[in-house]
Amino acid sequence: MRLKDKIAIVTGAASGFGAEIARQYVAHGAKVAVADINGTGAKTVAAELGDNAIAVSCDVTKRADIDALVAATVARWGQLDIVVNNAGWTHKNGPLLDVDEATFDKVYDINVKSIFHMVHAVVPLMRKARQGVILNVGSTAGLRPRPGLTWYNSSKGAVNLMSKSLAVELGPDNIRVNAICPVMGATGLLESFMGMPDTPENRKKFIATIPMGRLSTPLDIAKAAVFLASDDAEFITGVEFPVDGGRTV
Repeated sequence: MRLKDKIAIVTGAASGFGAEIARQYVAHGAKVAVADINGTGAKTVAAELGDNAIAVSCDVTKRADIDALVAATVARWGQLDIVVNNAGWTHKNGPLLDVDEATFDKVYDINVKSIFHMVHAVVPLMRKARQGVILNVGSTAGLRPRPGLTWYNSSKGAVNLMSKSLAVELGPDNIRVNAICPVMGATGLLESFMGMPDTPENRKKFIATIPMGRLSTPLDIAKAAVFLASDDAEFITGVEFPVDGGRTV
């Protein structure tokens, strides 16, 4: 019960990494606002978690939606201790000049600007409480980029560095900020990351670059998110925490 009585928001929590983070948070004693633009999916996950979760339909690119999410969480449980900025998007793996401006903007709005909105919404509450944890799901793409994902890589580089800068600025307020950096995982975005059909043969090409010989799983990421949000990590802030089977070594 590493997160007993903690109140958390997890974005992009209708599936993939976010859904498993929500499940593990509840398993460790937290109560969770399951937030996703897929409201139906968020309700499904929240229903699975019972009274310890609420579902909130939220477009993380819109400040009004973020404010409503935070307000709903505080109205239900009276506080906010942990925010996991997990919602993310990518363009399809391919030549950098093939990515149009609208796609670039969508990647940056979801991956980067959403954190700007969330920080503005939650930092005043955390400062008042003199404590808080913000976890941003960055990526190994921002540490050791793969070709064909230049604009996505750069957005995750921004997330990784933003997390470190936030940690420095918010440390005096006892607010910890860390970036979790997963290697490629078997989620709904896998084919876009690969730029080719998700077949066993094609997976092997990417798995060959990971020393431990497999893709990441949602549970791998969720376990890291539990640790970094817990009091076991009370003196850890500003780290880029690879969950990558050795990919970035």
